[in-house]
Amino acid sequence: MKHGVYHDYKVFTGNADIELSEEIASIMGKPLGKATVTKFSDGEISVSLWETVRGVDAYIVQSTCDPVNDNLMELLIIIDAMKRASAGRINAVIPYYGYARQDRKAKARDPITAKLVADLLVAAGADRVVTMDLHAAQIQGYFNIPVDHLIGMPILVKHFKTKRLDNVVVVSPDHGSVTRARNMAQPLDSPIAIVDKRRTRANISEVMNIIGDIDGKTCILVDDMIDTAGTITNAANALRDLGANEVYACATHGILSGPAIERIQKSAIKEMVLLNTVSIPKEKRIDKIKVLSVAPLFAEAMANIFTNDSISKLFVNR
Repeated sequence: MKHGVYHDYKVFTGNADIELSEEIASIMGKPLGKATVTKFSDGEISVSLWETVRGVDAYIVQSTCDPVNDNLMELLIIIDAMKRASAGRINAVIPYYGYARQDRKAKARDPITAKLVADLLVAAGADRVVTMDLHAAQIQGYFNIPVDHLIGMPILVKHFKTKRLDNVVVVSPDHGSVTRARNMAQPLDSPIAIVDKRRTRANISEVMNIIGDIDGKTCILVDDMIDTAGTITNAANALRDLGANEVYACATHGILSGPAIERIQKSAIKEMVLLNTVSIPKEKRIDKIKVLSVAPLFAEAMANIFTNDSISKLFVNR
C-alpha cells in the first residue's frame, strides 16, 4: 500500500456512536485511538488523548445527532485537542451532519446554521470533512476545506436489488427528493412517482396528490432522513389508499425522534430500510425497521484519503 505524506493514521471517536466507530476501525485494521470524552459536573465536556497523534493522519468519527449540541461540542473539542497535539491532518468524519436543514434563509431573519457549523469546524482546526448525504449538497460550498460527500444510495439500491421486487416504482415523498428518487430508479430500471404535499408548519405535512402511476405497483419511498416520520408515513398511507400493492421506504439518516416509531408501526410501510449514520437504539429497532451498515464505505473512503487514492469510484451503484 502506498502511503501519503503521513507516516500513519489513527481513528478516534466521541460518544455519538462508538459501535459504528469500532466497526470502521476494525475494517481498517486499526484499534480505536485511546481517548476519553467525559463531562465535568456542570456539563462541560472534557477530552483527554492518551496516545500521540504528532504527525499522523487523524480521523475523528462523530455524527452530530441527538444530543446534537453535546456531540457537536465533543467533535469541536476533540479537533482542538488534536490540533494542539500537532496532528498531521485532522479529518472530521461526520456520517450525519446536524443542522443541515437550516441551509438557507427560508424567511426573514432566519439563521443559516449549516454554514455556522461549517465555520466552527474549520475554526476548531479540521483540515477535511467526510460526510454522507447532506440535506442539501451545496453545503459542501460552505467549507473552505476539502469535503468528501459520500452517497448512501448504492447501499440501499443493492438491498432492494436482492429482494427482486416486481412492478417497482420509486416514489419521492416530496418535490425536494425528486433527484434522489431518480438516482435510485435508474439502477433499479423503474419509473418514478412524486407525492405532492403541503407543509403547514415544521414537522407537519399534508399529502395532496400523487403524480405518476402507482396503482397495483410496489412502491419504494426514498428520502435523505426520517425525523418524526410524518412525511414518509403520510406518503405511504396515501400510496396504499390510491392502489399501491406494497410500500417500502428507505433513507440514509434514521433520526426517529418524537412519534416516529409509533407512526412507522401504524403506517402502510412494509419495511423501512435505514443506514446506521445515526445510532438507532435497540428499543427503536422494531420489526419493520432494517438497518444497513455504512462502515465498509466509510472505511474504504478513509483508507483512500490516507493513500491519496480516488474516492470517486465509491459514488457509483455497485
